[in-house]
Amino acid sequence: MSNSKISEITIRAATLDDLDAIAECIEPFVTAKKILRRTFSELQSLIPSYVVAEADNRIVGCVVLEIYSPKLAEIRSLVVAPDYHGKGIGKRLVNACVESATKQGVFEVMAITSEDLFFQSCGFDFTLPGEKKALFFLTRSDM
Repeated sequence: MSNSKISEITIRAATLDDLDAIAECIEPFVTAKKILRRTFSELQSLIPSYVVAEADNRIVGCVVLEIYSPKLAEIRSLVVAPDYHGKGIGKRLVNACVESATKQGVFEVMAITSEDLFFQSCGFDFTLPGEKKALFFLTRSDM
């Protein structure tokens, strides 16, 4: 069945009123171990860093921009409801984070992901000028 009406999709900063909807939106991705589980209080503390996508009077995607310093921020926990995939919502959420980081004077934005092709389509790359690369050391094996 084809639906010719395309929903209006709004990208905006999250508010405390969005907490339950964000928790509901991310739950399938937590269950599938695509993103880390957060307690309700952790979600509450992250609200100022969340950007949400809203359509049809519900949250259909969200992302966290965690700013570590004026030099570095990270895009985390990007999710889009499966029935809204392919509509450019993920890219719009990433762009909103990059714009926010830019406005706040952050020098670099990183994303740690298993969806590298998606982030490359958003302008991210594996190296920075001077061929700098991010390297990681796993200190826990329970993830």
